[in-house]
Amino acid sequence: IVLLINERRKEGMAQAKAKGKQIGAKRKLSQDDAVSIKQRIATGATKNALAAEYGITRQTLYSALDHSLV
Repeated sequence: IVLLINERRKEGMAQAKAKGKQIGAKRKLSQDDAVSIKQRIATGATKNALAAEYGITRQTLYSALDHSLV
C-alpha cells in the first residue's frame, strides 16, 4: 500500500510540475545575488553582515555560495 501511495504522490508532483507549479520552497537568493555576494566577500565584506542585509541565515548564505555556478 505504501508503494501505491508513493507512486500516486510522484505522479501528482509530476503533473503539478508540468503545469508550472512551484515544488518545494522558493529560492531565497537569485543567481545574481549569489554573484554579488561572492564579489563583496572578495572585497572584504563579512558574511554575517551580508546575511543580515539579504535577510537570510548564514547557513543559507553558505549553501548559496556552495551551489552557485560562479
